[in-house]
Amino acid sequence: MTTKLKYQMLPYNREGEIDFSKLLFDPHERLTVPDAMIQNPIMIELMHVLNGRFRSNQRPDIFLDSNTYICYDRRDLNVRVGPDCYLAFGVDARAIRQRGLYLPWEVGKPPDFVVEVASPSTSRQDLRPKRDIYARIGIPEYWRVDPTGGDLYGQPLAGDRLVEGAYQPMELTTEPDGVLKGHSPALSLSLCWRDEWLYLYDPETGQYLMNIGQALDAYTSSQADLHEERAALHEERAALHEERAAREAAQSRVRELEAEVRRLRSGN
Repeated sequence: MTTKLKYQMLPYNREGEIDFSKLLFDPHERLTVPDAMIQNPIMIELMHVLNGRFRSNQRPDIFLDSNTYICYDRRDLNVRVGPDCYLAFGVDARAIRQRGLYLPWEVGKPPDFVVEVASPSTSRQDLRPKRDIYARIGIPEYWRVDPTGGDLYGQPLAGDRLVEGAYQPMELTTEPDGVLKGHSPALSLSLCWRDEWLYLYDPETGQYLMNIGQALDAYTSSQADLHEERAALHEERAALHEERAAREAAQSRVRELEAEVRRLRSGN
């Protein structure tokens, strides 16, 4: 459904020092919901895949986080929203983490990408109030993933793109193999609902990004290959050692025989 309202984008010009003394919450305490077990499997996987893709733990200009606060009213920091997952490019990630809050007027921009994962206690908020807030903040992309396959959101996957102050639905396609796919310009990746699970797909390589299980399998396989390589190298070194020992023993025997021949010829 297209939002008809066009929101006045919030300005992000810094105006003086920030007064943290009036906070009514702990900015370093992560959000929790009663039915987080429904969200957590996809949330943990999504954070892992995005971090692996963008190396946000190594890039000071990329901020990736979950269940922390974006404050969007400079007059009252208690006016806030907590996305399940959000990503911002071209920012000072260290400064944001030290502050414990994402303040768009301090950062200089809103996040580029937000995802909400449905749960019974949060799905209604995700569909309208949060959607309106994210549009007002000016977040270019807002995606929603329903772990139940559509019981809570009405569909397993949906995305909105901000166009002239209003969210417009992102185009989703159903592939011949049944995969529901939508492209994210912010990530240059496609979000896919496949086999009742969320995957990220790279159109340039034509490959899905590895999830936690696949990454663990790849690591385990690489460790097994490394163990085999080390065992083969050990065997090769042992064979070379035996060959060298045999060659030295043969050379020693040749020297002994040559010495015996010289002794017999001299008559001694």
